[in-house]
Amino acid sequence: MTTTSKPATADLARAEALFHALSDATRLAILEMLRDGERCVCELQAELDAAQSRLSFHLRVLKEAGLVTDRRDGRWSHYRIVPGALAEVHDLAVAMQPRAGTLAVLHSGACCK
Repeated sequence: MTTTSKPATADLARAEALFHALSDATRLAILEMLRDGERCVCELQAELDAAQSRLSFHLRVLKEAGLVTDRRDGRWSHYRIVPGALAEVHDLAVAMQPRAGTLAVLHSGACCK
């Protein structure tokens, strides 16, 4: 008999936060800009041609999801990708793949009679 384990609620909440943060084109553009290293918020704002309030919102979503971190330098903030954060996204996505050796079943019939 094969047992199927349900993901822990904390794992699902973590996956939801990460995938939500990655579900926006602006946030993906920010991550792309940060791939080469730390960037000042003024650089991000100029390159994205974004209003400060809009950029702050997107950076907050990324930061709350644990994908980016910031450091203050006077009045400016510098952002960078958190090491290992995108590896965590990868691991969560891989964990959602169908298990090896399982066949897709549209329905078991037990509840649909």
